[in-house]
Amino acid sequence: MNILILGSGGREHTFAWKIAQSTKCKQLFVAPGNSGTAQIATNVNIGVNDFDAIKELVLNESIDMVVVGPEDPLVNGIHDYFLTDEAIKHVSVIGPQKVAAELEGSKEFAKEFLYRHNIPTAAYESFTKETVEKGYAFLETLKAPYVLKADGLAAGKGVVILNDLEAAKAELKSMLVDAKFGEASTKVVIEEFLDGIELSCFVLTDGTNYQILPTAKDYKRIGEGDTGLNTGGMGAVSPVPFATDEFLNKIEERIVKPTINGFKKDNLPYVGFVFIGLIKVGDDPKVIEYNVRMGDPETEVVLPRLKNDFVEILQAMSNGTLDKINIEIDERAATTIMLVSGGYPEAYEKGKEISGIENIQDSIPFHAGAQLNEGKIKTSGGRVMAITSYGNTYQEAIKKSYQNIEKLHFDKMNYRKDIGFDLN
Repeated sequence: MNILILGSGGREHTFAWKIAQSTKCKQLFVAPGNSGTAQIATNVNIGVNDFDAIKELVLNESIDMVVVGPEDPLVNGIHDYFLTDEAIKHVSVIGPQKVAAELEGSKEFAKEFLYRHNIPTAAYESFTKETVEKGYAFLETLKAPYVLKADGLAAGKGVVILNDLEAAKAELKSMLVDAKFGEASTKVVIEEFLDGIELSCFVLTDGTNYQILPTAKDYKRIGEGDTGLNTGGMGAVSPVPFATDEFLNKIEERIVKPTINGFKKDNLPYVGFVFIGLIKVGDDPKVIEYNVRMGDPETEVVLPRLKNDFVEILQAMSNGTLDKINIEIDERAATTIMLVSGGYPEAYEKGKEISGIENIQDSIPFHAGAQLNEGKIKTSGGRVMAITSYGNTYQEAIKKSYQNIEKLHFDKMNYRKDIGFDLN
């Protein structure tokens, strides 16, 4: 098969790395890709939301399958675009159709889905500019901390957690009235704060059948000890040590099964990855959010543990035969540490040369915000590179990643030195 991956981050480099290992892949293209994908695939300089240019590429290169990395094109209806065009409707698209992608596109839509199918989650209400006063009143009924979520896509930055009631009211006004997140915060969901430890569950579905991938835990905040601003993710660990068999069984019975059944009941056409953000409250899992794609940097620890031919799995998802696949998982732990640009997640400089990649041993460098520029690999984003390692324990894997990070350099390189700190 000729396969196209859409996206340019660490997740997409990991997809490319795994797909390139398959004998079923003839030619691999990534749009737009990065310096890592350039080494194993053909990068094509097309944006993920330029559907017409993507169609032209698919026809010119006889592409059989499109694997969608980020959420934007899914929420914008790329799967529907393919299905409604005679010339390309035969192409397999891995990613849900637009109506199902609303699970990530709208926090309110996701909350209503969870309530409708009795899936455990936090209590919530949603508000608009017109009902901001009611929002203040609702905040007064809750105990601190207060959780405010912009309804739409805000690039992972639309969730604010505050301990002070007056600050929460001011934030609600800023989101709704002053349009802090633009379109994304024309509606805001306020929900009760759940106290516990977070983890991510990844599910593959063909719309009817499902398979569960290994769990992972990522670290969102920029500072050691989970302090400071939220980022796209500073590192991840898989498997999650506290997710016992009993707890995993609760996740499957109470959350995964009703989610997949909910897709069928609600007529949500879903072929792709379901990322379920969970929190363990006491001994019980509750859903924080749905994403309609794989997480990043969790992909960099989940996919390396998958022993199967990834293309075979993607084909089964597309053909509705996922129940025929037997998922095989590497017993070893995998960890990844994200190297980021100085200043990230706020303003940062780009174009810094990255040196030492050739010295890495026993770890896999997954490129993210990095591009080939005049024959050199240079930084092009906030999250630059994820260094993934295997180990018999997650501690051993983390140690390997840190040892290899010492061989790497770019100006103002930053990373967290405490990934996995809360798992001991």
